[in-house]
Amino acid sequence: MIKVKDFFIKENRIDEIPEEAYNAVATILEDIDAFARTTYRSVYVIDYYRQNFLYVSENPLFLCGMDASEVRQLGYKFYINQVPSEDLNLLLEANSVGFQFIQNIPIKENKNYTISYDFHIINSLSQKKQLINHQITPLRLTENGQVWLGLCTASISSGNRFGELVMSKYKSKQFWIYNRQKRKWMEMSRPELKDMEREVLKLSAMGYTMNEIADIISRSFDTVKSYRKSLLEKLDVANISEAISFAINYRLI
Repeated sequence: MIKVKDFFIKENRIDEIPEEAYNAVATILEDIDAFARTTYRSVYVIDYYRQNFLYVSENPLFLCGMDASEVRQLGYKFYINQVPSEDLNLLLEANSVGFQFIQNIPIKENKNYTISYDFHIINSLSQKKQLINHQITPLRLTENGQVWLGLCTASISSGNRFGELVMSKYKSKQFWIYNRQKRKWMEMSRPELKDMEREVLKLSAMGYTMNEIADIISRSFDTVKSYRKSLLEKLDVANISEAISFAINYRLI
């Protein structure tokens, strides 16, 4: 049976964080709360020293029918209670290989990396499963480079990508996908979108139909349809809604 301690591995062991350090981050949490009120994403902060959640936003997606204070008090027990058993092993694996990846890069670059993966959470009221996209990036490090605080966001998944672990670097076209069979990270390049494909994607995100987009960009309906088809193929998604979500999650638009 998976326990809370299983999420905290020796590669990121933290011996001590003084109380004054927590006082210093109080204003940062206020800033995060202000940001959370402006976004659709659920936002929370993991404390890897105290092994709990330091902050949880009121955004409802991640709360599973509870309020933010309940989820914050549960901490990692939230995962154990609200994540299906078959998904918990994925979380443990993502936790382990993510920290191992971070250990192999210069400390000063750690904050530029974000790990992303999709898993299910179960709503306490409806008992229905929801696939979410989950992203974690270092917020505060120790002097030795261990991750003390992790900033996390959760949003609706852009498609059925359960089991895919992605590590991305800020302002880089390169990213890494973890091959779970070979147990290694594989370096990849982000899909390159043509200017007109990007424009069609942006206008689709704004709610315009293909006919309306054709009028706006002065192209035929069939040309816009072709752009959309190319987008779906490049982003490896099933429909334009998934393409929009994917592009937002991975900052393509």
